[in-house]
Amino acid sequence: QVELVESGGGLVQTGGSLRLSCATSKSIFANSAMGWFRQAPGQERELVATLTSSGSTNYAESVKGRFTISRDNAKNTVYLQMSSLKPEDTAVYYCNAKFRKVVNVEGAIASKEYWGQGTLVTVSR
Repeated sequence: QVELVESGGGLVQTGGSLRLSCATSKSIFANSAMGWFRQAPGQERELVATLTSSGSTNYAESVKGRFTISRDNAKNTVYLQMSSLKPEDTAVYYCNAKFRKVVNVEGAIASKEYWGQGTLVTVSR
């Protein structure tokens, strides 16, 4: 079953903006640190941004000041607002959820990692 559903990828020109969306279930959203990763052709997958349930954020240095990760609790959705896009931002962007929840009085933890199918962002020169 698809746990994370991504959308919003497309073709934009240098300097343009785009917003990616990642919709998930309430249970995953409420108990996960969410993030966006990307993978360009011939490159390793890299972290773009993360957002914890408490609101803490982290960004790759290459996107600081240009990208913003946010969430809509009512929609169980995390977003990646991208602006001032550059050709080097071209990549397949993946939504990620690191689920972690204490499930019994002994402190046992349920832990899972979910990945979206990816959405392609292409920035033309």
